[in-house]
Amino acid sequence: MNNNKKNFNNSGTMIGVGTAIGAAVFAATGEATWIAVGVAIGAALSWNKPKK
Repeated sequence: MNNNKKNFNNSGTMIGVGTAIGAAVFAATGEATWIAVGVAIGAALSWNKPKK
């Protein structure tokens, strides 16, 4: 029973994934704002509440 689920502890990883998605949408639409939207989504996904 091996759990091979990957855990993204580095916030830069999710920001990079969001940037890549934004760049892909930019390539399809030609609007550069999608890159910034991708970065913002990646940052939001990587944000964690501080543990008390």
